[in-house]
Amino acid sequence: MAEISLRRARTIIRKAMEHGAAAGMKPLSVVVLDAGGHVLAFERADGASPGRFGIAHGKAYGAVMLGMAGRAQRDRAEAQAYFMAAVNGVYGGAVVPVPGGVLLRDKRGAVIGAVGVTGDTSDNDEAAALAGAEAAGLGGGP
Repeated sequence: MAEISLRRARTIIRKAMEHGAAAGMKPLSVVVLDAGGHVLAFERADGASPGRFGIAHGKAYGAVMLGMAGRAQRDRAEAQAYFMAAVNGVYGGAVVPVPGGVLLRDKRGAVIGAVGVTGDTSDNDEAAALAGAEAAGLGGGP
């Protein structure tokens, strides 16, 4: 199985942060997880609230554990609220099912991790996450 290097995780974070700054977003927090849901790297921009780690982590964690991006999780939660409530129970409340959690895929399409971004609107968070993933050559998709 392919893995995400620390160097690549830092690239994802840097590019997501740069995207947010260029777009005039509020201060972002970005986390990159490996395929097992373990933190590889995290960064919180100056001015971002300290509680943002948990939100960024929950977005990425839900994506990697369920194999679906945050947007798909949100849609699933709207269609099947009991299912997503049960999933969140299984994972100890650690899943944040909204846009901003993006899967990281290798060239073959295998999930090798996820990135979670928080700080602005969920749609803007997702755009920053996608920019980071693309800059690192790891396709994701919302």
